[in-house]
Formats: sequence, C-alpha cells, structure tokens
Amino acid sequence: MPPAKNIKEQVILGIDPGTTIMGYGVIRCVGKELEMLEMGALHLSKYPDHAVKLKRIFDRCLALIETHAPDHLAVEAPFFGKNVQSMLKLGRAQGVALAAALSRDIPVSEYAPRKIKQSITGSGSASKEQVAAMVARTLNIPLASMPKELDASDGLAAALCHHFQLSSPRMQAGYSGWKAFVSDQSERVKR
Repeated sequence: MPPAKNIKEQVILGIDPGTTIMGYGVIRCVGKELEMLEMGALHLSKYPDHAVKLKRIFDRCLALIETHAPDHLAVEAPFFGKNVQSMLKLGRAQGVALAAALSRDIPVSEYAPRKIKQSITGSGSASKEQVAAMVARTLNIPLASMPKELDASDGLAAALCHHFQLSSPRMQAGYSGWKAFVSDQSERVKR
C-alpha cells in the first residue's frame, strides 16, 4: 500500500552530548512509521585538550547533518550536578552540537533527561538499560545489534522523544491543553 500523500517525512538527529562519549542517533519518520538511519558514539577520551574535543563534536555533528539532512536536532540537556567544571564542559559540548545545527539553519530542541526517559519508557526514572531496550523495541532493532555504548541509544532516545512531541495533537495545532483540544474536536465528539 503506497503511503498517503499528506504524510510528511521528517529526519531527526538526536544527540546525547558528552566530553568523553557523545552519543548520536538519526531516525526517519513517515507518519507513524519509524526507521533508524544511523546510531553511534564518538569517543573523545583519547583527546587530552578540551578544545580539540569540542572541534571533534562539531565536525561529527556537521558530518551527520551533511549525510542525513535532518529537519530537526534534538539534544539532551545537561543535568545539574555538583561539579561546576564538569557542568561547564558538558554545556560547551552541547553548545557546539547546537551550533553545528544552527549553522545549517536546522531547528533545535532541548529535552531534560527525565523528559526523554518519560517519553520513551513511561517513567522519568528509568535506567539507561531500560531506555535502550525500549528504543530497540520501538525501532525494531534486534537487541544483539544495539551498541554496547548506551550513549548511542540515548542519542536515538532524544530523537524519538522529539518525534513523540511533534506527533502529539497539542504540538501539531498549538493547543494550550486537553480542554482546548477537545473543544476544537467538537464536530468529531458525539454527545
């Protein structure tokens, strides 16, 4: 059966920023059909200079953008920890990923780790392993084919989270809540 003509294809690049490992995942969405295009992890521990790590993150993000021409970039927001230096480095890593997308006029969205976990598993306190298992299930990826680095599945999770946000009726029409949505659907609701 050919796909409906009104269904728009979207490609979403998801990034789990990090200065030791940056996870990434790219998905294609056509209506409710989801396909994983690429996932992986960029290992940065071999670079002692933080500036070099940032350049590698920027270059890898640009390469992914050039390869897949995503419509959106979804990035996991840094969580607030006690180590200020670690937070600054993580924020810079996120910033260069955002800069790569913005340099190509790709809209960016940022999601808190709990929001991504909630979106994927139904629980904001899910483990990385639970998120990876649900990502594999949602995208029909055999568990044996999932990478050992959970950062890669976290990148895919960020992309999936963004897809789910775009797919919700509230996001599509800009509704302020369920009451506004139901009110707008009055011709479809039998009383």
